[in-house]
Amino acid sequence: MKDFAGKIAFITGGASGAGFGQAQIFSEAGMKVVIADVRQDHLDEAMAYFKEKKAQAHAIKLDVTDRNAYAAAADEVEKVFGAAPDLLVLTAGVNVFGPAEASTYDDYDWVVGVCFGGVVNGLVTFVPRMIKKGTGGHIASTVSWGAFGAGPMTAPYSAAKAGVLNLLESYFVALKPYGIGVTALCPANIRSRIYEAATVGRPEQFKNTGYNVSDDTQKLLASIHANGMDPRVLANWLKKGIENEQFIVAPYPSGPRMIEIELARFVDYASPEGMKRLEEKAKRPPTEEELQMMSEREGYDVSKRPFGSGGPAKDVGFAKARKDLDWIDPSKKFN
Repeated sequence: MKDFAGKIAFITGGASGAGFGQAQIFSEAGMKVVIADVRQDHLDEAMAYFKEKKAQAHAIKLDVTDRNAYAAAADEVEKVFGAAPDLLVLTAGVNVFGPAEASTYDDYDWVVGVCFGGVVNGLVTFVPRMIKKGTGGHIASTVSWGAFGAGPMTAPYSAAKAGVLNLLESYFVALKPYGIGVTALCPANIRSRIYEAATVGRPEQFKNTGYNVSDDTQKLLASIHANGMDPRVLANWLKKGIENEQFIVAPYPSGPRMIEIELARFVDYASPEGMKRLEEKAKRPPTEEELQMMSEREGYDVSKRPFGSGGPAKDVGFAKARKDLDWIDPSKKFN
């Protein structure tokens, strides 16, 4: 897709953070934008922005885990703008930090339900409508850098994002004959309020977490995300990737090299010699190239380690388990 003017975009998580940046950029490209979000306060803020810009925008309150609500939202798009979307962007996501071994069923049901299930629901709802429309189009999802690596402190999130990456690749191949492109956007730290999901946005039925979440851990996360990539900059990376028909957009100057290094570990996992190389790598400090790429992803100079092991993270118990979980041995945790 290279021409956006006059076309319809549907964006989940579109009222804040990465999704709002996408809504802004594609609106400025001439699209009619539907922003879907679970939080009414965020929708109100976003619509005030678009009203001031005199842009064609429509808000829908949507829980992406609710399939009936998704179908109703799709009907509403066609009623308001006359057709199914040309661009579907699945950005809604949640995350919470804690040791993998402290994870509860609720941690998985909530995070995987939104981050993976929400994408599944978007694809199953909209793909048939986009195919029937017969004019091609594009689908994208904000997959996250977490799709490429292990998540010892974000196991449900990283697993969900890895699943979404694989799922999108399947659709990338399957939808080519229909003229529908697919893109996986893979950022790391974004300037957003995703951290609020762990408290404000977590449904009551999924409240049983194994992780330590407090006002102090939330403040720490807010300070980390304040250094992240501006959502508009991220959205421009996505727009360019869609124009270039890329499957993966790693939104950094060193993006392709970052992925090459990240995925090389699978080669090492597959042999005894490789396992020894990984052990040795774990013992050495990061190289200059690795530090530079980590700094690109996080948005600050990681060589100064303001949020690494020890320091503020340790002081507030960030990414720790609940203290009452008697199978967790804090002495075995690196932070």
